[in-house]
Amino acid sequence: MTPPHKRSGGKGGASKPRRTGKTKPSQPTRPPKRSPEEHVDVHVPDGIRLQKLLAAAGVGSRRKCEQLIADARVEVDGHLVTELGVRVSPTAVVHVDGERVQTDPERVYLAFNKPVGVVTTMSDDLGRPNIGDYVARRRERLFHVGRLDVDTEGLLLLTNDGELAHRLQHPAYGIRKTYVAQVDGPIPRDLGKRLKEGVELEDGLVTVDSFRLVDALPGKAIVEIVLHEGRKHIVRRLLEAVGHPVRALARTQVGPVRLGDTKPGKFRPLTSREITSLYAEAGL
Repeated sequence: MTPPHKRSGGKGGASKPRRTGKTKPSQPTRPPKRSPEEHVDVHVPDGIRLQKLLAAAGVGSRRKCEQLIADARVEVDGHLVTELGVRVSPTAVVHVDGERVQTDPERVYLAFNKPVGVVTTMSDDLGRPNIGDYVARRRERLFHVGRLDVDTEGLLLLTNDGELAHRLQHPAYGIRKTYVAQVDGPIPRDLGKRLKEGVELEDGLVTVDSFRLVDALPGKAIVEIVLHEGRKHIVRRLLEAVGHPVRALARTQVGPVRLGDTKPGKFRPLTSREITSLYAEAGL
């Protein structure tokens, strides 16, 4: 199924999920922010100049990055840096205005449009088409973030950033996922309300963050669902439970990353803004 992106709306109806009763797993504690007067030496003699690192990461021009440093808006490994010319490690953790910037050139972040019929594994003993077939020529050892069943197409994130991938998959962070489904119709007016209030499945209650009717056709409909659940076949089971079995299903968004115009079987690198937004979603 080709997702009707142009009819999906600008914001996809997603709102930040409530996390009542959830406790986040322990997170690495960032060092306390220090004032410029409390000098901490982050200088690495054989490192890269901080303004060059920021510019290469897409923060802005070299001059703009120098101004950000001078304005005390840049942290390196949790410490403010205001001195121009400081050299830092390429793998240093850098934040600008509190948002983490991806600066490690070895890190890879891809948006992949998984086709129907492809299993969500990097290899397959049965010889079935799998994700590894599409990235076999890449030198990095990539792995997928989450899963899509073989009959579902759409957005999968591929990366070699293990910490980010772990957090994006952890249920405590409630990362939103948007799906577009073709289902049996017609759709009753109160279905969205019912899904938001919760539907009891065999493995517990499921609630959605938003529900929207995209299009109504004779005997069928196209709907959009946003939820932060990660249970197996959750969208298919949920819609079947309310009397609207799924005919075709595609995931169009994960957190802030949209599938967009990426064709099935193709991938694209994430933008620096998308990576920064994923870091924020994962609390990094």
